[in-house]
Amino acid sequence: LWIIELLPLAVFCVTAVIAGTKGLRGFGPLGAFVGTVLLALLIQAGFYLVRVSLGSRIAPLRMLRGTRDALVSAFSTASSAATMPVTYGNLTHNLGISDRSATLAALVGTNFNNDGTALYEAVAALFVAQALGIDLSVWQQVVVMLASITASVGAAVPEAGIVSMTLVFGAVGLPTEAIGTLLVVDWLLDRCRTATNVLGDIATACLLDGR
Repeated sequence: LWIIELLPLAVFCVTAVIAGTKGLRGFGPLGAFVGTVLLALLIQAGFYLVRVSLGSRIAPLRMLRGTRDALVSAFSTASSAATMPVTYGNLTHNLGISDRSATLAALVGTNFNNDGTALYEAVAALFVAQALGIDLSVWQQVVVMLASITASVGAAVPEAGIVSMTLVFGAVGLPTEAIGTLLVVDWLLDRCRTATNVLGDIATACLLDGR
């Protein structure tokens, strides 16, 4: 726990060092990385909404209004596990989702359905490879995708994505010490991908409940 508490201080120190030695230009590549991840998460969220509109009796806007407490909780805590009771309550009480569908999607899906985390880890691996001038083959990129999906399972607590990312990097021979460069922006991206994970659980519950 003390490591997590000291993380903001570490991020501030790294930011100060970069700004002091390279100026704001040192944040250019990280800015592009953040923009890419956020755009990808928005596309993922859009896919969820379209899928719900086509396969569920619940309209996407109603789904978002009924589960906003869960989404806000996911963003503020960066933990799908901590948000689980809120997600379950919103699904059953606000949206009228059956207990069976809500249990499977919210409780089981919290540990296994972490699409946002998988997406983040894959983009991070490609970003680091490009930054270091490492050319990943098509097969290695496939390995990154599969390893990201595997590593995302169980990553339902704050900063778990950074820890499980070592598996992704190790699968294709990327230096795991390069993960430290992502700590500057991980605080924000961790919350965004957690909210996407929870939105995926919510959408799954709506789809399981059918029309």
